[in-house]
Amino acid sequence: QVQLVESGGGLVQAGGSLRLSCAASGRTLSSGAMAWFRQAPGKEREFVAASSWTGLSTYYADSVKGRFTISRDNAKTMVYLQMNSLKPEDTAIYYCAARTSDRARPLTTGNFYDSWGQGTQVTVSS
Repeated sequence: QVQLVESGGGLVQAGGSLRLSCAASGRTLSSGAMAWFRQAPGKEREFVAASSWTGLSTYYADSVKGRFTISRDNAKTMVYLQMNSLKPEDTAIYYCAARTSDRARPLTTGNFYDSWGQGTQVTVSS
């Protein structure tokens, strides 16, 4: 497993931007897919974005497509989520997740990933 720590959350007005970071330690990031999930109060955790182990293939939920961008820097063991044109409905705790067992193509289901961070709060005001 790998230890993941998210940062970069905060309060922003609608239309604004935030960049989330996920720092990994304990094992090389290039071992597998990485993803971001989020959970809003009273709602189920949902998939946001994922990156293949190379970073060349990315996947997005329809709700964030065109606004969010996932990227990774395996040399720096970092994963990022650039969030633009934020909406109040983007308010949630955002979690970084990693799959360290193999280099399978990323999936959008949470149980595909074996390591999770503690989360960072993102609040978008209207």
